[in-house]
Amino acid sequence: MTNIPETGRTPRVQTRLVVIQILVLSLLGTLGGRLWYLQIREGAQYQKEASGNHVQQVVQPAVRGSILDARGVPLADNETRLVVSASRTDLLKQKDDGKAVLTKLAGVLGMDPQEVMQKVRLCDAKTPQPCWNGSPYQPIPITDEATAKQALQIRERAEDFPGITAEPEAVRRYAAPGKSNTAQVLGYLSPVTDEEIQKAKDTSSPYLRSDMVGRSGLERQYDAQLRGKAGVTRYEVDNLGRVIGKAKSDAAEPGSNLVTSIDARVQRVAEYELDKAMKAARQQYDKITGTNYKADSGAVVVMEAKTGRVVAMASAPTYDPNVWVGGISAKDYAALTGKNSDYPLLNRAIQGQSAPGSTFKVVSTAAAVEAGYDFNGNYPCTSSYSVGGQVFKNFEGENFGPISLGRALEVSCDTVFYGLADNEWKKDGGINPKKGQPKDYFFKAAHQFGLGQETGLDLPNEVTGRVPDRAWKQRYWEANKDAWCRTGKKNGSYVEKIAYENCLEGNKMREGDAINYSIGQGDTLVTPIQEAVIYGAISNGGTMYTPTIGKAVVSADGKQVTEIKPKVRGKLPITKATRDMMDQALAGVATRGTAAWKFAGWPQDKIPLHAKTGTAEVYGKQTTSWLATYSKDYSVIMTISQAGTGSGASGEAVRNIYSALYGVQANGSIDNKRALLPTPQKSLPKIQADGTIAAPKISGDPAKDQEAIAKQVAEQGGTTAPDDDQGTAATTNTPPTGNRDTRRRQRRRGSRRTTA
Repeated sequence: MTNIPETGRTPRVQTRLVVIQILVLSLLGTLGGRLWYLQIREGAQYQKEASGNHVQQVVQPAVRGSILDARGVPLADNETRLVVSASRTDLLKQKDDGKAVLTKLAGVLGMDPQEVMQKVRLCDAKTPQPCWNGSPYQPIPITDEATAKQALQIRERAEDFPGITAEPEAVRRYAAPGKSNTAQVLGYLSPVTDEEIQKAKDTSSPYLRSDMVGRSGLERQYDAQLRGKAGVTRYEVDNLGRVIGKAKSDAAEPGSNLVTSIDARVQRVAEYELDKAMKAARQQYDKITGTNYKADSGAVVVMEAKTGRVVAMASAPTYDPNVWVGGISAKDYAALTGKNSDYPLLNRAIQGQSAPGSTFKVVSTAAAVEAGYDFNGNYPCTSSYSVGGQVFKNFEGENFGPISLGRALEVSCDTVFYGLADNEWKKDGGINPKKGQPKDYFFKAAHQFGLGQETGLDLPNEVTGRVPDRAWKQRYWEANKDAWCRTGKKNGSYVEKIAYENCLEGNKMREGDAINYSIGQGDTLVTPIQEAVIYGAISNGGTMYTPTIGKAVVSADGKQVTEIKPKVRGKLPITKATRDMMDQALAGVATRGTAAWKFAGWPQDKIPLHAKTGTAEVYGKQTTSWLATYSKDYSVIMTISQAGTGSGASGEAVRNIYSALYGVQANGSIDNKRALLPTPQKSLPKIQADGTIAAPKISGDPAKDQEAIAKQVAEQGGTTAPDDDQGTAATTNTPPTGNRDTRRRQRRRGSRRTTA
């Protein structure tokens, strides 16, 4: 007998075998479950992903829509160029990350190797331009100006240039018809970023990695309409990359065309006149600073008074938007953004804000009437206005005696407005207003005129300007109090004294603040487009329009036209009677007031012009020239920083713009054949059967004609200035810096505390 079982296995061995069997069965069960999950439960998904590994996409970029002027002339369109691009993915596969290839490529293209390498590096917070801010998987353009010979060298020696392509492509072109630049209005393009792709993934207008997107101006504002939709063809390929069939194909959809209200001819004249006025100002001597005027920047807006449509918008300094096409160079980028660039990328018509000076007096006049003052009442126009120990002088110490508000606008009498604003400040309780809400008629009127907020123009990054009312002063004081209290000194320099006063009561509306505000000084800031809206509204009877540049979006085939109609923004806070009296006074500015010496000989009986000059003082800088004008059809606003007086720096230029619009000749006669736009363009350009838009030919000659007109008018009207208190025109040899506006400024300078 034995205790060993017949199997010959001990109990311990048997237990081990059972455990092993259980483990094996568990593993088989787990494997079976996983196979079921992969092949049955998630089979369709993995099959789709597996097939995707054998599908390659070929993207056909959409043709971007054109931007056209009101007559159909292309301001921005496309042209075919030979584009040399580099695949960053292929370059990084090489041992030296493609440096040798890029150096060799630079030699073929006649470029600096360092510049080529900079173009293919990726942009980040630490990497300055030039760099690539698009997708790293997208071909990066090196140049769009390759010659046929250079392209052939690259294509025929493909083994020497792995990752480099040379292909004809449609690229953006900013045509500048008739030399009209329009840079800040049009904007520019650059590659889409991964962040933008992700953000727009689930929207109605997603991006592809090959897309170029608008970065400023109309290119950005209407990017979704202009961009179109890229075509994508998906090919099935085998493991060796050979095409075995076409999976799916979506045809490219070209972008729509944007018809604008810009007239390229008027735009050219506006740009030319602004540039000429700035150059002329730099030749004039400023007796206050002892140097010539700097005239470092400026803007002009021409707007339809009855619709708000912008006919021309120029900003200086300017730039060539074509420098962005195909990737911007380090030199060009520095010229546009460097400390010494004067920042030409800024559109100063909507982003340049400064104290408006006396052009603001239309707001103060409306406020005074609303407060109960009679427009035709008698208000003392004294030589100065004293408050405590401070004297606020009138220009040139002039004393017109008791005058109406209309006459105060004509001769730009500061002391009339000083007195009105001071009286209202006192009625409101002075520096410590009475319980309850102060009336604040002057600040309320500015808001009702649309100041302190965007106009709603269809361009990105418009600034609001500033109305320095009580609420703003409180916010500003809270933000700056600590710094003022640190640097302020009771008996220190001018700046230190101001800081000391602001530390103590910078949150309160002081008497001097109210006085300065009434004539558009102090902390008040406006933009040219805001003034264009205001003066356009005075012209049309009181209706403020939302300004627009886009006039219609037209599909590529021409079958769908979406018009952008004028929108009413609001009404001026004045009655018809007040508007009519104000209109008459502003006509007087051009005939017998501060602008009369620049508009002498103008056919006022046939084409009445209205104007308001402004010379804004800015602490630490030369004065800003403002000239706000309107006719029955247009409002024209020009401003030039550090250029002197409103009429002195801008008068001739604004007159020449009107001469071009209406065909006014040097002798005051009107030549309708030479009038560029005697009435606003109402209809859209004709759309052809194939969807193209008919456009007149632009040779540049119209611009030359207008330059000749401008020269004639300048020679005829540039040497007359007011000679007496009544504004009687008299021939004189006094240069622009010796005109009445300048003499006024020289006498009153230093009597105000102004900042901007």
